[in-house]
Amino acid sequence: MSGTDKYVSPLSERYASKEMQYIFSPDMKFRTWRKLWIALAETEKELGLPITDEQIEELKSHAEDINYEVAKEREKVVRHDVMSHVYAYGVQCPKAKGIIHLGATSCYVGDNTDIIVMSEALKLVRKKLINVIAELRNFADKYKNQPTLAFTHFQPAQPTTVGKRATLWMQEFLMDLEDLEYVAGTLKLLGSKGTTGTQASFLELFDGDQETIDKIDPMIAEKMGFKAAYPVSGQTYSRKVDTRVLNILAGIAASAHKFSNDIRLLQHLKEVEEPFEKTQIGSSAMAYKRNPMRSERIASLSRYVMVDALNPAITSATQWFERTLDDSANKRLSVPEGFLAIDGILDLCLNVVDGLVVYPKVIEKHLMSELPFMATENIMMDAVKAGGDRQELHERIRELSMEAGRTVKVEGKENNLLELIAADPAFNLSLEDLKKTMDPARYVGRAPLQVDNFLKNVVDPVLDANKELLGVKAEINV
Repeated sequence: MSGTDKYVSPLSERYASKEMQYIFSPDMKFRTWRKLWIALAETEKELGLPITDEQIEELKSHAEDINYEVAKEREKVVRHDVMSHVYAYGVQCPKAKGIIHLGATSCYVGDNTDIIVMSEALKLVRKKLINVIAELRNFADKYKNQPTLAFTHFQPAQPTTVGKRATLWMQEFLMDLEDLEYVAGTLKLLGSKGTTGTQASFLELFDGDQETIDKIDPMIAEKMGFKAAYPVSGQTYSRKVDTRVLNILAGIAASAHKFSNDIRLLQHLKEVEEPFEKTQIGSSAMAYKRNPMRSERIASLSRYVMVDALNPAITSATQWFERTLDDSANKRLSVPEGFLAIDGILDLCLNVVDGLVVYPKVIEKHLMSELPFMATENIMMDAVKAGGDRQELHERIRELSMEAGRTVKVEGKENNLLELIAADPAFNLSLEDLKKTMDPARYVGRAPLQVDNFLKNVVDPVLDANKELLGVKAEINV
C-alpha cells in the first residue's frame, strides 16, 4: 500500500506534536511492557524466587529492540496480543523465557502501561499549559493599561482593559493546571494483582507467605517511578481513573474554546488578529480574507475533546464485576485521541498568543463611539456640582441618550450625545467641559491594578516554580 489509499488520523498527520505521538506509539507501549516484565522478574528474584542475574541481564539486553514481526505472526496464531509479545520476547531471551510474565495476567503489562503512558502524557500537557499561561501573562502585562470596550451579552458595557480581559483566560487555564496537578499526583500503578485482583497466583508462588506478597506491588511501583499501587482492584485498575484524566483534558479544552471564541469575535471587530503568514491563503474564493483559522481549529478540536470525555465515563459506569473486555477497544481510541487533540490545541494556543496582533486605534475608535453613553453618570454629577437638579438631569440624560442612539443606529451617523448635552441649558456644561470627561482611563476602574496583583500574587509564583519548563515553542504541522 502506498500510504495514500488508507485512512490516516488527522490527529497524527495534522494536529499533534511528535513528542505526544511518541508517548502513544507502539515503541513506547511495548518497551514499557518489557520494562514491566523486567521489574516483575527483579522483584520476584529479590523476594526469593529462583531467577538468576543472567536471566535478568538477558531481559535487559533486549528491552528496547522489539521484534515486531515475530509478535505479529504469533498473534495471527494465538489471537492474544500479550502472549504474542511474551513469545517474541522469549525468542530473543531463550534463557529467560520461562520466567517472563511469571504469576501475572495480561493487565499487568496492559494496565500498568496505560497508567504510565497517561502519566507521561499529562507531564507534556502540563508543560505546554504552563507555557500558554506564561505567554498570556506577558500579553496581559503589556496591555494592562489599554482601555477597551467590555461586553456583557455582547453589548457594549463599562470599559475594561485588554490586559484585564486576558487575565480571565489565564485564570481558567490556572484552574485547569490545579486540577491536572491534583489528578496527576494521585495516579498509581495497578501493580500485579492477578486475574481477579486477589493475587492468588502469588500465594502459590510464595507458598502462602503473606508478608512477602505485600511487598510485590510497592517494589514494582518504585522500580517504575511511582509512589504506590492502588490498594485494591479487580483484574484492571478502576476505569474511573480514565474518567478523571479525560475530564482534565475536557476542562482544558473548555478554557481553550472560550479563549478562541473571544479571539474570533475580536478579530471580527478588527481589534485583534491572530498570526497570518506571508504566504497564507485566507479563502479560495475571496483573496482579501484573513480568516481566524487557528482559533477556529482550537474551537473545533476542543469540542471533540469535551465530547470524547464521555467515553471513559460511560465505560467506567458499565464495567461488570472484576473485569469485562468492552473497555479495551474504546480505551485504545478515546484516551490517545483525547491527548493528541489537547496537545494540538495547546500548540495552537501558544501560537495564537505569541503572535497575536492588537490594533489600539481600532480599539480606541470603538470605545470612543460608546463612551459618551457610559460617561453620563459622571456628566450628571458634574452638572449637579454646577447647580443642576439631579432628578431632572437624570430624565434629560435618558431622553438625550435615546435621541443619540437613534442618530447612530437609524441615521448611521457618529454619536452626538455630547453635542446634545452641551446644547441643553439644564446641564450648564460646555462641549469642552464634556470632552474633558472622555478620558477612557477614568472608566476602567481598578483593571490595571487588578492585572498587576493577579500577575504578582497568582501567576508569577506558578511560573517561578516551573522555570525549567518554560520556553516551549508551538509545533504546528499544517
